[in-house]
Amino acid sequence: MRWSQLYTILWLRWRLTRNQWSRSGQLNLIITAIVTFLLVAVGAVGGLAGLLVGAFALAKVSPKVILGVWDGTLAAFLLFWTIGILSEIQRSETIDVGKMLHLPVSMRGIFFVNYLASHVTASIIVFVPWMMGLSIGLAAGRGWAMLWMLPLVLGFILMITAWTYHLRGWLVTLMQNPRRYRAIVGGITLAFILLSQLPNLLIDTTHKHEPPSRYKQMPPEELKKEVQTQLDRYERRFSTFLWLHNVVPVLWVGNGATHLAGGGVWPALLGTAGTFGLAGWGLSRAYRSTRRFYEGRSIKAKTRRRKERVVATHRTLLERTLPGVPDEAAAMALAFFRSMTRATEVKMAMAASLLWLVIFGGMLFVRHAGPSGAGVQPFAATAAVVLPFFGMSHLLLNHFGFDRAGFRALVLSPVPRWQILLGKNLALLPFALGIGLTLLLIAKLAMPIPWLVVLAACLQFTTAFLLLSMLGNLISPLLPCRIVPGALRPTKLPALTSVLLIVAHASFPVTMAPVFLPPVMGWLFASAGWLPAAPTNLLFSAVEVALLIALYSLSLPHCGRLLQHREKEILRIVTQEVE
Repeated sequence: MRWSQLYTILWLRWRLTRNQWSRSGQLNLIITAIVTFLLVAVGAVGGLAGLLVGAFALAKVSPKVILGVWDGTLAAFLLFWTIGILSEIQRSETIDVGKMLHLPVSMRGIFFVNYLASHVTASIIVFVPWMMGLSIGLAAGRGWAMLWMLPLVLGFILMITAWTYHLRGWLVTLMQNPRRYRAIVGGITLAFILLSQLPNLLIDTTHKHEPPSRYKQMPPEELKKEVQTQLDRYERRFSTFLWLHNVVPVLWVGNGATHLAGGGVWPALLGTAGTFGLAGWGLSRAYRSTRRFYEGRSIKAKTRRRKERVVATHRTLLERTLPGVPDEAAAMALAFFRSMTRATEVKMAMAASLLWLVIFGGMLFVRHAGPSGAGVQPFAATAAVVLPFFGMSHLLLNHFGFDRAGFRALVLSPVPRWQILLGKNLALLPFALGIGLTLLLIAKLAMPIPWLVVLAACLQFTTAFLLLSMLGNLISPLLPCRIVPGALRPTKLPALTSVLLIVAHASFPVTMAPVFLPPVMGWLFASAGWLPAAPTNLLFSAVEVALLIALYSLSLPHCGRLLQHREKEILRIVTQEVE
């Protein structure tokens, strides 16, 4: 690419940006200018602060302190960089490569211009001056050998931006399908939330919660040995931590700074070469994927057709039947289940239940130390099978909000309305069952819980499911609300409907209260000396399930008539796209 071509492209991009700012209004232009000025000011102040900190505050500290400063800086940078990925993957290219291909301009030049322009972000503006100033300050305070930190930091920034740009291009290619786009954005958000909980899980795994009184009761000799044992354990962990700095690329900056502070140069040189090498590899892969995409070779060719088609002998999902369920209700349940597995907003609703599974299940497994009391185990098992339902409240109390235009098929179908509600309930059962049983298994392994209590918890899961199904069958026809495609946000609702929905969701825990009645009765009977807690819990759970099955069967016809009476109003609400 010639300089005249590059100048023309940059001028065109600047002109388009000016037009966008002018159309957005004077207020938006002023706010953009103020934010840009503040970012540049923060970057300049950060560079000066890094220079002063490196030259004076870190001039005579140990290499371990310098390692901590650089690791903290890079951790903060990567945190803000990861948050920015959610917006970066949704942003279009600075220059439309597809339109530039009609001009005598090389794709390589457009690629590098887009690469540089896409990384003028707040994270780069704020953190890079601080890193550069800190490197120069360390060179002024500890010796000129610390100047090797400048190319090392530059290589680290290039490595991160190159692979981020490659990841962004790959995600943009995948997200050509709108449904896949929403699923990827929701998955990245969920992954970021899970990663934010990873330090807590690691700390709980490695840290033993010892009571302070245990150390007070120790003799001096044993206390001294215990302290030395703890010091040796921390020393081994720190040695492992230092070893990771030699093999993990994002830790090479801290490793180079530590060795430079101690007089060693080769780790910094090797880290610089490694980061620049990984950056070049990432850029080359990003360029090849970009070129394949615009040349139409990014999508793999379909498998060749066979000369003789083989007739499938297995039945599809919708052709199956459920034992003990009417054929119409079974067909509805399987159709609803298939629809929910493909809907992005349903996956996002289920992500809340997965968070309960990962966060609370992990904390339950790693925090527990020693056997628990027999009185606590039944309540822990009941809580394990109840927790997933709190993340599914949007699905349980709003059966038809996710159907939208598909609700017309239910209105026109000759299926009895109570069977539609039965199908809706059965379609949610696999999701709740999978998460609830997994969490119960984790509780069983962590506590450990007797098998009689586990069996009682399975019956209590059935009780909770029937209770919430009855509540949902009542609330869904009375207070339907349309859910925006690809999100869990309902459309604009009347004030009274919004208040009633809040009350319905607030009554969710109250509805779950009868599920905890069997473990309470088991605890009371065991305290009075009448019967052991586990058999009592199992007995009351079985009686409660039998009662709920009868109540659920009696409520289905009445809720079906309510649905038939309200179906026209439900159709109007869930199919109305104007918000």
